[in-house]
Amino acid sequence: MTEFYNPEHYAPSRNPNGEYETLSIKNEANIDWLTLNRPESLNSMSRTMMLELQHYFGQLYTNNEVRVVVLTGAGRGFCAGLDLKEDLSDEPRGPVAGMRLQRRVSEIMLRMRRAPQPIIALLNGPTSGGGFGLALASDIRIASPKIKMNAAFIRIGLTACDVGVSYFLPRLVGSSLASEMLLTGNFITAERALSVGLISNIVARDKLNEAGREMAESITRNSPIGVRLTKECLNISVDASSLEAVVAMEDRQQILVAQTGDMKEGVSAFMGKREPEYLDK
Repeated sequence: MTEFYNPEHYAPSRNPNGEYETLSIKNEANIDWLTLNRPESLNSMSRTMMLELQHYFGQLYTNNEVRVVVLTGAGRGFCAGLDLKEDLSDEPRGPVAGMRLQRRVSEIMLRMRRAPQPIIALLNGPTSGGGFGLALASDIRIASPKIKMNAAFIRIGLTACDVGVSYFLPRLVGSSLASEMLLTGNFITAERALSVGLISNIVARDKLNEAGREMAESITRNSPIGVRLTKECLNISVDASSLEAVVAMEDRQQILVAQTGDMKEGVSAFMGKREPEYLDK
């Protein structure tokens, strides 16, 4: 077994200079701009990128400073999926090692959904395979007109059910279209994706950042606890056993938040016809 699978090294932190190798992060007013930064390979996912994405999304769970994440790709692509050209000859072989390798990427999507911050994906170019998984695991997707997305796994001899795609896709577009996309591996265009609710808007490529900023600011104008619990409730409601179960959760959330200072501030601002100043208290 190589050192790569030593538990002490399995989830790397940032470099000593505070930066990641394959990710670029810029924080603006409680909004993290997270850019996949391997433009020479259409931001394909190397093992370093996988582990850095794991680390980034994992630390968000207890990070109360970041309120929204805007995810995009450097250059002309969002993410072309797994880097098939990377030399993995030093990787162990066999089913146990294979499962560890598989979880290296699937764990990213699990941490994205567990993160309390809404994630806005700006799809600026090719979005395939693992990149498609990143897009689906995001909460909001905005795409450029020429974007094409697909579950590329099945086109290279694997199944199309990977990194949570078979969970997210039918819940977003229904089982019929999900079956079509997963069984064929065909691309879906921006126009069709918008018509079936897979993305929320189509924006010119040079206007994507502006659209992402507007969306993020629309979220951050609301109370931090209200946003966090809304994402949590939405995620749980997708799999809830009944309407009664969802309403019970909603009732408890509302009573909890009604006791906060931010709820009182929200009502006061509404009555005073002014912008609220939330303190997350």
